[in-house]
Amino acid sequence: MTDTEATTPAARSAVPRGSTVAVVGTGTMGQGIAQVALVAGHPVLLYDAAPGRAEAAATAVLDRLDRLVAKGRLAQDERDSAASRLRPAAVLDELADAALVVEAIVERLDVKQELFAALEKTVAEDCLLATNTSSLSVTAIAGALRHPGRFVGMHFFNPAPLLPLVEIVSGFATDEAAATRAYDTADAWGKTPVRCADTPGFIVNRVARPFYAEAFRVHEERGADPATIDAVLRECGGFRMGAFELTDLIGQDVNEAVTRSVWESFFQDPKFTPSLAQRRLVESGRLGRKTGHGWFPHGEGDERPGPHTAPPADPPAHVTVRGDLGPAEPLVELIEQAGIEVRRRTGDGWIDLPSDGRLCLADGETSAEYGDDQIIYFDLALDYASARRVALSTCDTTAPEALSEAVGLFQALGKQVSVIGDVPGMIVARTVAMLVDVAVDAVDRGVATAEDVDTSMRLGVNYPLGPLAWGEKVGYARVAGLLEEMHKRYPTGRYAPALGTVRRGYAEDARID
Repeated sequence: MTDTEATTPAARSAVPRGSTVAVVGTGTMGQGIAQVALVAGHPVLLYDAAPGRAEAAATAVLDRLDRLVAKGRLAQDERDSAASRLRPAAVLDELADAALVVEAIVERLDVKQELFAALEKTVAEDCLLATNTSSLSVTAIAGALRHPGRFVGMHFFNPAPLLPLVEIVSGFATDEAAATRAYDTADAWGKTPVRCADTPGFIVNRVARPFYAEAFRVHEERGADPATIDAVLRECGGFRMGAFELTDLIGQDVNEAVTRSVWESFFQDPKFTPSLAQRRLVESGRLGRKTGHGWFPHGEGDERPGPHTAPPADPPAHVTVRGDLGPAEPLVELIEQAGIEVRRRTGDGWIDLPSDGRLCLADGETSAEYGDDQIIYFDLALDYASARRVALSTCDTTAPEALSEAVGLFQALGKQVSVIGDVPGMIVARTVAMLVDVAVDAVDRGVATAEDVDTSMRLGVNYPLGPLAWGEKVGYARVAGLLEEMHKRYPTGRYAPALGTVRRGYAEDARID
């Protein structure tokens, strides 16, 4: 340990490097956590109730270290030093000297409670006890302990050696010193810890629900097929993966179970309602890549269906921009750069086409509501300059010439165009609005700070922007307005904006005025 490490607050609070870390549960996650602690310099004990599993897990961890050496990511002497500090434990009593025990066993409350009750009788009073649970209440797990103050959640993300985020979860009875010690330990291990309260889903699994739910809802309403929705989320919204391909990777059973757990834990709040289409997928055994079929086929030789892409169309010679386009204002410069004449006029923010078609940024309304008016909605983009695809939404009465001009306009900007059904809020706009709203609600309820929420969503699920940063970019007034319009069309409460979102919108308008 260097002099700098010895004097920083984190180093003083973190579990010292020479102290033993025990990991109970030797599945993929347990092995990953053990590897992280081992590389950070701790002696590590691996324990599993099933005979032989701890030994097999220790071998697997060392095999991973060997692969890191072969790739030049770990020095041979560091690998050998780590190997000398790793030991499987045959019985729970061998964990008596551990300074930190991290549990990564089956997600069953009774089993976890039984384990920690036994650990409490085994380890010293100053040993920090932690659970890696992703779905159970930290407070409930600690409920059976005599001294729940030293109990905390340390939720790593899979694969633990690679993903930087660790959610440090304080249960109702967790002492602040214990949470700080867990936070500083994760920090000392090179991770990015965030603090959160013990609520269903913690940060990531709570805030991420709309990303899946809105994509599934658009599909259930026959607005677009899974391949097209995924392409729009990736190529227009800037997400690393679409909701359908991502849940096929995670496992439909795993993703649906988390959604159902959060929904039930929030007393069936409509904002977290699970997808019936996904339930049917699980019931059919189509769980994704691990079974060879999910939303998409994954068998050898299978081809994934491509997104719907409109054929080439001629762009208009000119357009008229009415007022400020808000988040879509960068389109004006792109249109001019494409050699299309732009005329500016007053208005409430839309683009008039020569054929009398009107292009509007998705606002939660539908084209069908405007009767004979040729309203064509276009979706929100993370960055219109770099977006490779834009979605357009029309109704049955949209004139073919108006749609053709709209398609040609965006194609002239170098975009592929997907035409979807007349669904309120389209794809990216409704997804972002819901992510922002759920994140705002979590912050206002004290689940985590705005900074920690944004950090969690960027690092935990690779979002291009944190939801609060996206709220600032799009504008909270616009987010609240879109949700209010959707709430009128789906009066279940699912889209009713959180009070905090509405308040931020009012404050934003006041600053502009």
